[in-house]
Amino acid sequence: MNVLVNAGQAQPIPLWRQLQQVARMTHAVMGGQSLTALLETVPANLRPGVQALSFHALRHWGAARAVRVLLAAKAPSAAVDALLCSALSLLLDTERPLYPEHTVVSQTVEAARREHKWQRQAGFINACLRRFVRERDDLMAEIAVNPVASWNHPQWWIDQIQADHPEHMATLLNMAQHAPPMTLRVNLNTSDVSTTLARLQAQGLNGRAVGVCGIELDRPVPVSQLPGFAQGEVSVQDAAAQIAAPLLLGERTSEPLRVLDACAAPGGKTGHLLEWAPQAQVLALDVDAQRAQKIEQNLQRLKVHAQVRAADAAEPDSWWDGQLFDAIMLDAPCSASGIVRRHPDVRWLRRASDIAKLAALQAKLLDVLWPLLKPGGRMVYCTCSVFKAEGQDNVQAFLKRNTQAVLLPSPGHLIPGQVPQGLPVGDNQLGEHDGFYYALLQKPAP
Repeated sequence: MNVLVNAGQAQPIPLWRQLQQVARMTHAVMGGQSLTALLETVPANLRPGVQALSFHALRHWGAARAVRVLLAAKAPSAAVDALLCSALSLLLDTERPLYPEHTVVSQTVEAARREHKWQRQAGFINACLRRFVRERDDLMAEIAVNPVASWNHPQWWIDQIQADHPEHMATLLNMAQHAPPMTLRVNLNTSDVSTTLARLQAQGLNGRAVGVCGIELDRPVPVSQLPGFAQGEVSVQDAAAQIAAPLLLGERTSEPLRVLDACAAPGGKTGHLLEWAPQAQVLALDVDAQRAQKIEQNLQRLKVHAQVRAADAAEPDSWWDGQLFDAIMLDAPCSASGIVRRHPDVRWLRRASDIAKLAALQAKLLDVLWPLLKPGGRMVYCTCSVFKAEGQDNVQAFLKRNTQAVLLPSPGHLIPGQVPQGLPVGDNQLGEHDGFYYALLQKPAP
């Protein structure tokens, strides 16, 4: 079988067409472009297959690139290299292959032949792939000593994980190689977890309760298949991200709290805040106008309202009205190292130097927003990062600069695959959650 069939697609799509697009995606990612944005440019009928194959390639890029170096020490053009490495990623796994070897080889060669700029390299690609199939065991043994090939992450990333979480290093790096579960957040104002579970099961969608209001599905499905999604009764949100609103606000409340969601796009936590405190007056900011529009769209589906502004949270003079907030949610821009399972391009896009720059921005946001909090008010600082520079280290430095600030019991760094302790998760643990950092800070009352 040499085709990839998309769900609902009447005509099978040849694998070579998918591989052409995958090569373009991976080439652009290695050039510094986000895969999320790139996928939006792919024709709709090709997009699901291209996304799946691109994710697979990027999760195995370290090994694929190492093998390619052995097969051809002198790299071909960057685009052809991307096609070759994408194909090699499909040949690496012999236990659970996506396609037969001969299909991968023939369809990759066909992809090159049908692209004018790659045609002359078709024979080279064919020779490399066939040699890999013949010499697989020897080649794989040779790259086994290469950490980048073994872990499929850049060396600096591996080193940072080793320094920050030596006891969880293997867990973090291995879990990044597998797709995460699809987790839902139930809107407790319109339904409850048990009722929603029953509705899902009636449609053949099995899952289990996680956290206070979450459901982890056995398999991902399009949101169009989720009962109640269009009506705002459920949202898609990782279990770790669902901690934010309950941690900040405590018990569900009808108080008209004044809340700032400082870096709010795409609006998942904003919606959860308004589900948790329906009478809250929420100001949701994002520096990017298009991303701010996504907040509006998400809130419309949930049938809740916030004041949404495209503004830089680090520049309060441009948006703040001078009234202090009861609570502030600071989901700060970060490396996204904790959600690399969902975004496998992140590991190849980031550079070691990015972490210090991001940590500096996070520290600035903490310092700028802290004065906007009422005495007795609370702030949640969180990042979807497992790097301590963006979590524990940043908060400890903030506390030294602000000796009156109080660090309340907080989750700290959440490690995927580990059972967190002392969290507002009700009777259920978080399931297979993303990597996150949480700190709950309180300003002393006068």
